[in-house]
Amino acid sequence: MGNNRRIAVITPVSHLEGIIPLLMTKGTPFLYEEASKDTVRELLLSHNIDTIVCNPNQQTYKIDKELLNNTNVSTINSCSTGLNHIDLDYCKENNIKVQCHKNDYELINQLPSTSELAFGLMVSLLRNIPECNNHVSRYNWDYTQFMGRQIKDLKIGIIGYGRLGKMMDGYCKAFGAQTFIYDPYINTPQTSLKQMFQICDVISLHVHVTDETKYMINKDLLGLTQKDLYIINTSRGEIVNELDIVDALNTKKLTGYGTDVIENEFDDITKSPIIKAMNEGKNIIATPHIGGMTIEGQTKAYKWSIDKL
Repeated sequence: MGNNRRIAVITPVSHLEGIIPLLMTKGTPFLYEEASKDTVRELLLSHNIDTIVCNPNQQTYKIDKELLNNTNVSTINSCSTGLNHIDLDYCKENNIKVQCHKNDYELINQLPSTSELAFGLMVSLLRNIPECNNHVSRYNWDYTQFMGRQIKDLKIGIIGYGRLGKMMDGYCKAFGAQTFIYDPYINTPQTSLKQMFQICDVISLHVHVTDETKYMINKDLLGLTQKDLYIINTSRGEIVNELDIVDALNTKKLTGYGTDVIENEFDDITKSPIIKAMNEGKNIIATPHIGGMTIEGQTKAYKWSIDKL
């Protein structure tokens, strides 16, 4: 297809140096970086688009039959490892090629941004940083209500010991924490999920969404906690049962939840139980899927991604 490609870019790239010129070497790009689903569908039809360049972080809808039906799209190029923003079954049935970074190990081993955010969310929860900032912004100066935890000697559970889990493990150990690993697909000393929820102070999630991992963090596991527990989720919202997370915060089985993802981020986020609970004062820190969103990480990842076209 080469330079004849007609490429719909439905994710922000203009802020990244060199990406648009690179796209132009692959075909004709149409920049619809923050368009609605209806607008993108009109673009796909009116400009005979054959290629979509996307990323789940800014996307507020799913790439599915509703978007793709009767279009000329044959390739979806996603600058991500996860693909829950795309209806893969529909793509397979309609011979639409889906490209992503899941197996691009040479690239993704250079991208620690999501693990850095997981560590940052953990520190922010343990030290009450957002609440402290709000406190001082109101001209208050009283530390006594913000007694936190130090990382040294904490027991930190890491679920999923791939690239990002290993990075998180390294960061935690560098600060003197004791780490516990759960990943049934690797050969390393492990702690069972049940035991992890009984002994850990913090549990950090680093897994892909599969039938096995969807809602793996639920009321059964949360009910096992015997001490203050914080959960960090930079994977996907569906890894946890969000209603169970909120209930655990209400019943003090969970002390804090730091997340970069919510289950319905491709839908109406006003329906999110996590955001609702956060607005009601629960100890939740939520960021808008910024895990991989660093200038360095995005530039490397998009160049690698677009080179596949």
